[in-house]
Amino acid sequence: MDIPSNDNLDFELATKDRHQLEQMLRKGQEPIRVLRRALILLQLSEGQRVEDLATRMGVTRETIRTVSRRYEDEGLGSALCVKPRPNKLRCLDTGQSRRIISMASGPPPPGMARWSVRLIATEAVKRNLTPRVSRETIRVLLLSRELRRAENVVSLRNE
Repeated sequence: MDIPSNDNLDFELATKDRHQLEQMLRKGQEPIRVLRRALILLQLSEGQRVEDLATRMGVTRETIRTVSRRYEDEGLGSALCVKPRPNKLRCLDTGQSRRIISMASGPPPPGMARWSVRLIATEAVKRNLTPRVSRETIRVLLLSRELRRAENVVSLRNE
């Protein structure tokens, strides 16, 4: 979709939203994507042109329009934070996750001194716990379950 370069949006920001955005930018404690969207909203409300703003912010004109449209349609929260994508498939189901954790909580395979993320991923596939799994999926699984490696066994951090 081609957007004219001299396009100005007729955009108004509510006073309380402007105040909230200014405080957010002053504190700087939000993720950079949220702060960038906040700055886009503030600059649009000051009459900045879409083309100039997109160039200055390092985003596309469509991004500028999307942020402003979300603000107008759904409010400040929607404009600042993107909703999670609904149809993302999980790499492992609950049963597979439990079986992998159980395997990693036991002794490592013969000839290995300890479990590594790579070894857990390889053994999970060898033992038919899952058709395939990446090291990153295993790393995230261990982090989400608050697990740590002891000498040769993966165990709960609270033990």
